[in-house]
Amino acid sequence: MAPALDSLPAGARVLVIRLRSLGDCVLTTPALRLLNAFRPDLEIAVAVEPRFSAVFASHPAVAAVLEPSLAAARRWRPRLALNFHGGTRSLWLTLASGAPLRAGFGHFRHQWAYNIRIPRAQEILAEERTVHTAEHLASAMFYLGVPRSPIPRAELFAPPPAPRPPYAVLHPFASAPEKAWPPERFAALGRHLRDSHGLGVIVIGGAADDFRPFAEFESLRGAPLAEVMQLVRGASLFAGNDSGPAHIAAAFGVPSLVLFGPSDPRIWGPWQAPAEVLRAPEGIARIPLEDALEAAERLRARAW
Repeated sequence: MAPALDSLPAGARVLVIRLRSLGDCVLTTPALRLLNAFRPDLEIAVAVEPRFSAVFASHPAVAAVLEPSLAAARRWRPRLALNFHGGTRSLWLTLASGAPLRAGFGHFRHQWAYNIRIPRAQEILAEERTVHTAEHLASAMFYLGVPRSPIPRAELFAPPPAPRPPYAVLHPFASAPEKAWPPERFAALGRHLRDSHGLGVIVIGGAADDFRPFAEFESLRGAPLAEVMQLVRGASLFAGNDSGPAHIAAAFGVPSLVLFGPSDPRIWGPWQAPAEVLRAPEGIARIPLEDALEAAERLRARAW
């Protein structure tokens, strides 16, 4: 059977369903770039929750960013709907789009809804190893007909921040306690970057995060995603837990120190970016402060 992309006429519309989360959205951009490079005539829309829409706004491969509603999916009238999410809502969006070609990964539930079932990335890439999320998503494009090629770095688009002295961005928060390095160690790391290297330190986080351990530093709390992206773009260094902001830093090529607990950096680590990764599968709190300071020094020697 011919690859699905070969059957799409010039100018056909494609719907990519990528509801959340921040890291997943950022790591979708290499796949979008591959598709756009192979078929620049296609009009690609991404259905995503509004809080993450800034990831795809202004991206040259994306013609439209849609709210994740059945009506929006139907109005787009795609020839191909590609479900990158896999949940129930994304299933209904796939069906509501009316696309004659409906693609989803073979491990998704409700396989009856898809007439293109994408196999495991290992099968597509012919490599039996743990694959990165960026590789997993890009492999779908290869299965659909994009010629095999190197998978690019994630990419984001944001205006440069206002001129200011060099600074580091710290993201000491996480979606779960087991993914968060102790805040007092992040504060000590921030003081080291400030006192030993003259970097300003800016702590970023959500509106509900506890910033009290970082009162001595400048902070950006609960800011819109576009503002966070702009700030991270201008940083000399990023340090944070395994979380969405770490993927933003990697997309902008910012030298990054990323701390992992049980999560596997082979799947979720910084993709094709200058980085130091520290991991303690038995508990992220097992990572000593001294290891983080040494990793920051290695980044400084390589990139500053």
